[in-house]
Amino acid sequence: MEGMKPRVFPPVFRGRLHDARTATALGRWLGPAFVVCFLTGLVSHVLQHPPGGLADHLPSRPVWGYRLTQGLHVASGTAAVPLLLAKLWTVYPRLFAWPALRSVRHALERLSVAVLVAGAVFELATGLLNTAQWYPWPFSFVPVHYAVGWLVVGALLLHVAVKLPDIRAHWTRRSPGTLALPARDAPDRRSLLAAVGAAVGAVTLTTVGQSFTPLKDLVLLAPRRPGEGPQSLPVNRTAAAAGVGRIDAEEYRLVVTGPRPYTLTLADLRALPQHDVDLPIACVEGWSQSARWTGVRVRDLVERAGAPADARVRVVSLQLRGGYRVSEMGHGHVRDPLTLLALRLNGQELVPDHGYPARLIAPDRPGVLQTKWVGRLEVLA
Repeated sequence: MEGMKPRVFPPVFRGRLHDARTATALGRWLGPAFVVCFLTGLVSHVLQHPPGGLADHLPSRPVWGYRLTQGLHVASGTAAVPLLLAKLWTVYPRLFAWPALRSVRHALERLSVAVLVAGAVFELATGLLNTAQWYPWPFSFVPVHYAVGWLVVGALLLHVAVKLPDIRAHWTRRSPGTLALPARDAPDRRSLLAAVGAAVGAVTLTTVGQSFTPLKDLVLLAPRRPGEGPQSLPVNRTAAAAGVGRIDAEEYRLVVTGPRPYTLTLADLRALPQHDVDLPIACVEGWSQSARWTGVRVRDLVERAGAPADARVRVVSLQLRGGYRVSEMGHGHVRDPLTLLALRLNGQELVPDHGYPARLIAPDRPGVLQTKWVGRLEVLA
């Protein structure tokens, strides 16, 4: 009848492969990627912000520990992007299923999906932007990213629990639910999964070289490339960005506090016994690279100040702005002979962007805590 509005029905999806078998097959890859990303992110968070007295129990070996875990964190998060997109393509018709809520179990499923999808998209999007050091949001990245990570894991566990019967029914090609699906879809499903696998391999191979340096020549999509930067080492925060002006060698002073406080000039530091160590610097953005560092052992400096064997040390930078101006080390890192107040990098005097005149370098420690432009070492009882 003229003037009557047509009835609106939920859209009808006639495309193939929007089925439980395809979703389950993709979930077998996406779930482990999320788990690896979460666990390695948890390691990174604990190393950067150790709760309570845990700082004294953080290991300084293996020296490549943080390089491995953070490289896996960024690699698994990057690999999860094409997996998540394929998974969402497979299941999105269910967003329009009618009626919206059919039972308590269905309501829990919809809730878990809503939280899981929103949280996963947020985590992957903000994580990728963090690798490029671009923060177009008003909140602090680290605590929010960490909190939402727990939310995603909780939603994932709830989702798996609710969908467990469907997962079991479609886990393999010979599972009852899979056999009930049209056999003509199987070749197309295998082609889809192969294409998604190829996409995962492509994004991994073109980014993982920023931490796994044997593949550095394949780095195309990562924002950092090993070997590129001042003194052949990438830089995250430049001296200008940190508000560090020109530091005159004659005016520089290192203040070491403790039971017997003292002050050293740069000439004094250079006159002390120098040690060479080969250590990687690994940053939260996913890149890492080994280098040769030369400088004075931190344990020698704090022992001269009368520090007890179990003392922690606070390292204070001369930088005027930016996070991580101050960092703390537990006694394990302080006493490690590989922990240096470095004066030279790859045989050359540090340039300002790498922390001239002195910077911290320690084994198995996040790059943001390898404090540059060090002005004070404070012994903490």
